[in-house]
Amino acid sequence: MQFPVELIQNMIYVVRGHKVMLDSDLARLYGVETKVLNRQVRRNILRFPEDFMFQLDKAEYESLKCQIGTSKIGRGGKQKSPLVFTENGVAMLSSILKSQNAILVNISIMRIFTKLRSFHLLENNSISEIGKLKSDTNKVFKIVFERLDDLEEQLIPKLPDKRRKIGLK
Repeated sequence: MQFPVELIQNMIYVVRGHKVMLDSDLARLYGVETKVLNRQVRRNILRFPEDFMFQLDKAEYESLKCQIGTSKIGRGGKQKSPLVFTENGVAMLSSILKSQNAILVNISIMRIFTKLRSFHLLENNSISEIGKLKSDTNKVFKIVFERLDDLEEQLIPKLPDKRRKIGLK
């Protein structure tokens, strides 16, 4: 099963400096309930250290709810802050969710993370190149203005220091 790139990209958020996916989004992609996914994760908790998976704190969850419009806490809403999975955590999910659908979903997600990483590298390289170009341009302008100053000194005749002033005294 192949998922559209945009669908998965829109499920990736940046939290604590990590690109992460919500447990509920992953569960929807895998075709299971969120509580089933989380139960499997809790049963295999040693596979999910803090840099693979963590639970959002209240402020992070509130901020994320504002961005994505999840339901309110309370009746009918999510009772706990969600778990979020980094790229490594998503890869680790494939070791505990063994259905064919889970395998295909993981392949799609890993490809998206790889593309995002390459876009990030491309963006960093572009920023570096722009900075270098800007620096080189400044050097060229400095040289041009120095040459113009030299030409000005050569072309404009020097007036004698004790010349007679023209005009009213």
